[in-house]
Amino acid sequence: QVRLVESGGGLVQAGGSLRLSCAASGSIFSIDDMDWYRQAPGKQRELVALITSGGSTNYADSVKGRFTISRDNAKNTVYLQMNSLKPEDTAVYYCKVDCTTYGGAYSSSWGQGTQVTVSS
Repeated sequence: QVRLVESGGGLVQAGGSLRLSCAASGSIFSIDDMDWYRQAPGKQRELVALITSGGSTNYADSVKGRFTISRDNAKNTVYLQMNSLKPEDTAVYYCKVDCTTYGGAYSSSWGQGTQVTVSS
């Protein structure tokens, strides 16, 4: 079983910065993609950023140039550095981790979500 613990959300003024963290633990043999999603009230969950096991990244157009995703493989942790935050970035942010367990199973797990609120 894989467990994800997120941290780093909060309230920030427009133009400010936050750094989200998501640590994976459990019976993890290897981790593939690590992603950040967000869901604003009344909207569908959307992919914000992803990072592959090889370090390749991809971003939603709305956050390009402002957000940076990174990972620490030794700690099984993915980060999302969010700069120049805008009120429209307000949402619950979720991490998702795709991995293979020691039992050979492929697991796609979600974090519990962390609230990010950007005031104008």
